[in-house]
Amino acid sequence: MKKITQTITIADRPFTFETGELAPQAESAVYARYGDTVVLATVAVSKQDSDRGYFPLSVEFTEKLYAGGRIKGSRWVKREGRPSDDLILKARLIDRSIRPLFPKAFKKDVQVIVTVLSVDRENDSDMVGMLAVSAALYLSSIPWNGPIASVRMGTANGNFVVNPTNAEMEFSDLDLVVSSSKEKVVMIEAGANQIPEEKMFSAIKMALDETKPIIAVIEELQKKAGKKKQVVPEKRDHKLFDAIKKSHKKEIVETLTARTLKKEGAYEKHMQLITELSKAYEEAYSTSEVIGVLDEIFEENMREIILKTGKRVDGRGLKDLRPLSGRVSVLPRTHGSAIFQRGDTQALTITTLAPPSLEMWLESAEGEETKRYMHHYNMPPFSVGETGRVGYPGRREIGHGALAERALEPVIPTEEEFPYTIHVVSEILSSNGSTSMASTCGSTLSLMDAGVPIKAPVGGISTGLVTQGEKFVLLTDIMGVEDFGGDMDFKVAGTKEGITAIQLDIKIDGLTLPMIKDTFAQSYEARLKILDMMNSVIPSTRTAVSEYAPKVETVTIDVEKIGEVIGPGGRMIKSIIAETGCDINVEDDGVVTIAGLDTAKVQTAVDWIKGIVREVKEGEVFEGEVKRLMSFGAFVEILPGKEGLVHLSKMSTEFVEKPEDVVSVGQTVRVRVVEIDQRKRINLSMLFGEDTKSERRDRPRLSSQRDDRSRGGRGDRQGDHRGGYSKQRYQHPHLREDR
Repeated sequence: MKKITQTITIADRPFTFETGELAPQAESAVYARYGDTVVLATVAVSKQDSDRGYFPLSVEFTEKLYAGGRIKGSRWVKREGRPSDDLILKARLIDRSIRPLFPKAFKKDVQVIVTVLSVDRENDSDMVGMLAVSAALYLSSIPWNGPIASVRMGTANGNFVVNPTNAEMEFSDLDLVVSSSKEKVVMIEAGANQIPEEKMFSAIKMALDETKPIIAVIEELQKKAGKKKQVVPEKRDHKLFDAIKKSHKKEIVETLTARTLKKEGAYEKHMQLITELSKAYEEAYSTSEVIGVLDEIFEENMREIILKTGKRVDGRGLKDLRPLSGRVSVLPRTHGSAIFQRGDTQALTITTLAPPSLEMWLESAEGEETKRYMHHYNMPPFSVGETGRVGYPGRREIGHGALAERALEPVIPTEEEFPYTIHVVSEILSSNGSTSMASTCGSTLSLMDAGVPIKAPVGGISTGLVTQGEKFVLLTDIMGVEDFGGDMDFKVAGTKEGITAIQLDIKIDGLTLPMIKDTFAQSYEARLKILDMMNSVIPSTRTAVSEYAPKVETVTIDVEKIGEVIGPGGRMIKSIIAETGCDINVEDDGVVTIAGLDTAKVQTAVDWIKGIVREVKEGEVFEGEVKRLMSFGAFVEILPGKEGLVHLSKMSTEFVEKPEDVVSVGQTVRVRVVEIDQRKRINLSMLFGEDTKSERRDRPRLSSQRDDRSRGGRGDRQGDHRGGYSKQRYQHPHLREDR
């Protein structure tokens, strides 16, 4: 097959699709380039139907460091390991965009692999990969009701920007990704700095318009290189469905409703009903087929009742929230903790504070970066009353954790405002709908309990949807059965001022703009109620961090003074760490961070460092300790790490033959700064008032005698160019001696 190319301009930059040259044995392959960011999207499909009870679609997003001209930093391992969380989130973004458009009857294994081949650090690979996958699926023989297109929306100077560069995103208040068909929105993912619902809706509307020309180009490419689509026969067995519905509908609805509401004995009755019906139809149908029909009948009945009466399975109205409750300080030794509960969904959230040195380092083809705020989400099997695997988090857990993290990120204080690394963990203890939004609410309570001065409380809610033709009904605060049997899960988190995060998943072919607008209005109303409840639990952030949390202070010093703080061979900073037990980090810009559990010792370390870098002036008086005695005088420490010389002639009005006659090591003496010479050496005197008239300007006869004087902790030019060392060397108690 010859290479076929199609190009379109997106945000004033050319975007190119190519097919027909690479990966010829794949079902379909598209090479896409945007700027110098290049990806290869491939699609493969099995020959036979899967025997699993769901559509087996897998999406992999892979990125090798070679794409950015990098080699893995590890000395021993150069091959990239398992996908990073960022790559998993990009894969989920594509999965959620394409999955709703596959026919329900299609059950063959489909695998989509996006390989990032080149990154230019300006154009995000996720958007390039999304469009490449859409084109690859549309060109293939796989039945798929695309194409779709996706764009990222940002802001600059108050205006929306389509597909902003990475540099532009640094200053954007919005990171919105919209995937859509020609007329409907299929997927939304957003992070925002408290953007009002009206403005967010305008951004989505603009994104929908921007995708239409891209879809047209993909359709043109399909005309040139597309394959004939496979025919998918309708596989639903109407005979079994109709027979069971006719004979047992009432019993099925009653039993599954009771089980949904967790009534006593409901599980046993459900199992009994499955056994009875499986035995009745065992000659023609399997047990799994019978169970599928029972669920289908129940969901059909649930949807009918909601559409006709506006009543839900648990008796709530369309806009009603389940009972809400919250509690803080639930764990004795953690830095912050909270329980948030909405109906049967319960989240325990824990906040841990640490020094900035424990921030997370991330490596990708685009380079290295750090994160000081992290949120992790865990949902063990017992949360749904089941047994199962426990171990490394799955994609769903990573996705839910990232959503809650994104929701809180806009209100997290800067490092200058709150010099801590912040780690929040959500433990889902009970799950029955929208655990990610429960994690978001619980995280707010936990952060406030930990004394983190967030800019505003963040709450979140999930809204569901039931449709029938043109008619649609929105459901506030969906339960698990409404999520499973409904048409969408639209999560919106934010403050009273505006939205901080959105995640939309659907099961139909898309949402219209009126559906989205109504969802924003309904979710905002619910969010305010949730925030009011949260305010009653903890009205404001605690004024101090937990007694068990490290106390962190920062001192900014002149970069030229870094060597003095570190000292010759690192002796000074090691002494401070050994004496106080604090962790001390010295940044290249002169910011020194001191962390420890004891407030008094942290303050001691702070004062010590301030003393080291303090400029001493002539005429100042100090109480200092005699450190060393020499034949020509005594060295007195007037500030931590800073010594001056009291010459024999300035110890007494009488003749002094040797310093031992006047002072001893360890003695505290009162001294006055009389001179700071050109070499920054400090000369002191123990004479005051009338006694100063007898002072002589005696000096040591040999300069070598003075060479034994301390350099005041200014470093001996070992280590870096300032006589200092990397910040990692001096983190108590794990001091590294290797350079």
